[in-house]
Amino acid sequence: MRNRLTRRIMCVTMAAAACLPLAAAPAAAADEFPQREIRFLNAFSPGGTSDLLGRILAEQLSKQLGQRVVVENRTGAAGVIATQETARSAPDGHTILLASMGIMTITPQIQQVPYDVDKDLTPLANVASVYNILVASPQSEIRTWQDLVRLAKERPDRYSCATVGPGSSQQLSCTWFSSLTGIRLQQVPYRGGAPAIVDIAAGRVDVMFGNMPEFMGQIRGGGLRPIAYGAAEASPLMPNLPVISKTGLPEFVVPNWFGVVGPGGMSPALVARWNAELNRALEAPEVQRRFVENGLQRLGGSQQDFLRQIAADRAKWGRLIRAHNIRAE
Repeated sequence: MRNRLTRRIMCVTMAAAACLPLAAAPAAAADEFPQREIRFLNAFSPGGTSDLLGRILAEQLSKQLGQRVVVENRTGAAGVIATQETARSAPDGHTILLASMGIMTITPQIQQVPYDVDKDLTPLANVASVYNILVASPQSEIRTWQDLVRLAKERPDRYSCATVGPGSSQQLSCTWFSSLTGIRLQQVPYRGGAPAIVDIAAGRVDVMFGNMPEFMGQIRGGGLRPIAYGAAEASPLMPNLPVISKTGLPEFVVPNWFGVVGPGGMSPALVARWNAELNRALEAPEVQRRFVENGLQRLGGSQQDFLRQIAADRAKWGRLIRAHNIRAE
């Protein structure tokens, strides 16, 4: 009897000991990470806000992690191609994606996507907010956002607003602004911000809401007239430009952010490691300097902060999408 009891205790002890390496494996993997270069997927073309932000972060993260962080632009299908590539990757922390607000909160509500953003992706940290800004041609009679409202009411359907396709922050900004002010703007879709900016500068399209970094070259060169911020506050680059929400339209605040996500199923230890590294990168003086120079706001924070932002914006834009029956073409 005693021998049987002794053998049983020994078996239980050996079984528990065998489980210890498994329980410790995620933590050990996080400690040993990274073991090779890291793929930093980007869903949009080189030269835009997303590409600029991704390369700033990749440079700093390479220094911190001691491994190359390589930006890969996988463009197409409103971000679906890069997002699917991320979702299919191993959850070992060596593949991450710079995910736009649209990828996480808008695109899945206007079209079928081959992944579940809640199950197949792991949010790690929100990293940057981009100032939303309204611009017009320097030759335009529009000098304030109130001018746009007044003129559009006087001449319905006369004024146009450039967008970069269904579900983009540009389109949602235009739709929401029109809805709140009771005006009608003809939406003119473009394949990207660059051709839209050319047409606005030439006066072929009247206005555009978009990402401040993409406008700064033309604004500095006199090719675009900045009208007002759709963001919650003014950028230090143009501190005297009016903020729409603070000058008569309090509901109009467009949060256009970029966060970093990994494949679904990443271990809590790896999530914590990536969150810490991303927050550390945002504190680097060189990153802070380049953010200010390019009209970017640092965000950062915990994974829970990021999850709350995703949920809030999904609900906010979902209401607008349903109200105006916005669908991918």
